[in-house]
Amino acid sequence: MPHLDALSGLAAVLALAALSAAAAPAPQPPTALHDRALETLKRGVAFRTVVPPGDQVPAYAAYLKGLLVAAGFAPEDVRIEPMAGTARLVARYRGRDPARKPIVVIDHMDVVEANPKDWTRDPFTPVVEHGYVFGRGAYDDKFDVSAIVTVLAKLKREGWTPGRDVVLALSGDEETQMQTGRANAVELKNAELVLNGDAGGGVLSQDGKPLYYGLQAAEKTYADFAIAVTSPGGHSSRPGKSNAIYELAADLGRLAAYRFPVMRSEITEAAFRAAAPITPGPTGAALRRYLANPKDAQAIAVLTADPDYVGQLRTTCVATMVSAGHAPNALPQRAEANVNCRIFPGTPSEAVRKVIEQVIADPAARVTRKDDGSIDAPASALRPDVLAAVSAAVHARAPGLPIVPSMSAGATDSMFFRAESVPAYGVSGVFMKPSDDFAHGLDERVPLASLDGALLQWELILRELAK
Repeated sequence: MPHLDALSGLAAVLALAALSAAAAPAPQPPTALHDRALETLKRGVAFRTVVPPGDQVPAYAAYLKGLLVAAGFAPEDVRIEPMAGTARLVARYRGRDPARKPIVVIDHMDVVEANPKDWTRDPFTPVVEHGYVFGRGAYDDKFDVSAIVTVLAKLKREGWTPGRDVVLALSGDEETQMQTGRANAVELKNAELVLNGDAGGGVLSQDGKPLYYGLQAAEKTYADFAIAVTSPGGHSSRPGKSNAIYELAADLGRLAAYRFPVMRSEITEAAFRAAAPITPGPTGAALRRYLANPKDAQAIAVLTADPDYVGQLRTTCVATMVSAGHAPNALPQRAEANVNCRIFPGTPSEAVRKVIEQVIADPAARVTRKDDGSIDAPASALRPDVLAAVSAAVHARAPGLPIVPSMSAGATDSMFFRAESVPAYGVSGVFMKPSDDFAHGLDERVPLASLDGALLQWELILRELAK
């Protein structure tokens, strides 16, 4: 269970990061670098890297390898490994001392499915319009993949040699079974730390002003559970007391009414403290009351009703799919629901499964963990060197912006490294308004204005942490 004994040192760590940022340079990437990164992003969106079928992931990986090799990477240092109907890419930027643990940069090449009939524009034809790049994966997550590859290629062309190896590890099924991300973590479990482009990032106000930068240091475990009820069935003209659909509906009703206990961690506490002074209305007031008294039921109720905070307070479980019956004129022999849980770091998924069993209190129901590709993983400690490097890089593009440790309600490939005791940090280069976040949705887009800052940010972070 997360504990709070590190909170007393958090202010000092953040102060150290702010001091480090004061001397950060603030050059702007040249137009040529911007154009190269934008072209890489547009070309990337055009690859339909949906898994399954996954057949275009290797082609996208080959395109990225070509960019790195053209910049000076040895071909044998950029490896593409087909696996599980997709592929992963591992590229090693060799440093001066191979005995030192490497810095690993991770991200994913695959995207979720998109039906062109539903979109305003074809999802796999990149369009630059109204200050955005539109297309599936433009934000999640080919933006940061493009920025990272562009920066690594730039550094290689300039002859920069890091003090330790820098390893780029791109997965190919993060949106589905995550087996390539797991393989990357097993191969690179000797890493010093992981920087993840698929989490964190800058938050803008509706008028485009930077509010804060979220440094992701934890994420909730993803887990799918099946609740299954079986019955002998029979002819629909002879209904009786037993009906698998009704029993499952009652089970789900009990689960819907249940709230997991409120939990806190060093990271959520820091995030709430940073957000409270700048959050208007009832939510801001609730944050302040909650920080003053974590048992304030009214404040908890307000935050629970806010979609931006419900996932930060506790483990959540929600029914997402239901299947039942086998014929319209027969009593159902089986009814099954998928319950998706996002589990607070430090809570074993098996403990959540047992809570579901207790809550539905149905001896006839069977609750099982599905093969969802996820695993249990702890939070990462807030390392002063990482906070300092990220703060300096972010402040080079947004001077004085608050750096706020954050916990993601969703899961990324970072969990596999954290499970291997490798600290992982989400440091995306995207700065955007919450209203622009269409990841996994229709007409996904990313603000073009983020691109130059992202290139600068990635370069400064890598130069500092890999020196």
